[in-house]
Amino acid sequence: MKRRELITLLGGAAAAWPLAARAQQGERMRRVGVLMANSAQTDPDGQARVAAFLDTLLRLGWAGGRNIRIDYRWLAGKADPAAAAELVGSTPDVIVAQGNPAVAEFQRLTSAIPVVFIEVGDSLGSGFVASTARPGGNITGFEFSQPSMGGKWLGLLKEAAPNMRRVAVLFGSDSAANRALLQAAEAVAPSLGVEVTAIDVREGEIERAIATFASQPDGGLIVIPHPSTIANRASIIILAARHRLPAVYPTRIFATEGGLMFYGPDPIELWRGGATYVDRILRGEKPSNLPVQAPTKFELVVNLKTAKALGFNIPPAFPLRADEVIE
Repeated sequence: MKRRELITLLGGAAAAWPLAARAQQGERMRRVGVLMANSAQTDPDGQARVAAFLDTLLRLGWAGGRNIRIDYRWLAGKADPAAAAELVGSTPDVIVAQGNPAVAEFQRLTSAIPVVFIEVGDSLGSGFVASTARPGGNITGFEFSQPSMGGKWLGLLKEAAPNMRRVAVLFGSDSAANRALLQAAEAVAPSLGVEVTAIDVREGEIERAIATFASQPDGGLIVIPHPSTIANRASIIILAARHRLPAVYPTRIFATEGGLMFYGPDPIELWRGGATYVDRILRGEKPSNLPVQAPTKFELVVNLKTAKALGFNIPPAFPLRADEVIE
């Protein structure tokens, strides 16, 4: 989404709030805390998510400044327990958490405040819920991926780059879901004739690690969704281009900003869904009874402009599978 379009959307939403709100005068102000993994409130990727979230709340009758107040914290891809503690300490009616590390922190801090997660991987395997059908506690929400996605990413990358024999996987060791995605890629790798190298983004040496990996030929790159990979997407795209590594990315904006390809669900739809759960909780439903929602639609975006610029010889049939081709 272009910045001008985003500003228009947010401005229009703000203007429409008084008309859409169903609150009666004197209704108690409801409070929502949002912990964003994105870089900052000026990041267009994060702003697109917030815009979708606010627009959906608006349509459901929640008007900023009239019957709802939303407090944000932006992590810029870094762990910040103090930000989570601040939100819990403000005792909101609902907390919205983006990504596994944030949900894990809220799980540690509170069992009373409802938490709606968005863009989380493998919530059951991560121990956030008792079951996806009946979460059973104060946490529920919208998943981004299951562990099997790690194998799917590797398979797609091998199709796009048949000569690839080695792949580096950028992941965060602090996330059980990230570790599961890595293990899924490792399980599939032998059947594809590919050797996997894990690069832990928490160690803070992404540039050096990618350069070391790329010193040998026939490499590729899988980027797993994690606050650090999302926050550092621009530098990761540049590094992949510099070292001529075909790469598959976890969100669409990587491909639109110059990455080779994206495969996964639309995060904007996940944020719209998250807003519906916030609405239901504010109206009295319990998170323990709201089932975890998994994405049902996945998109493949291929950036042929990038492929041509870097001299990648993608098989002609591969782009035909894409939902969108950037030329």
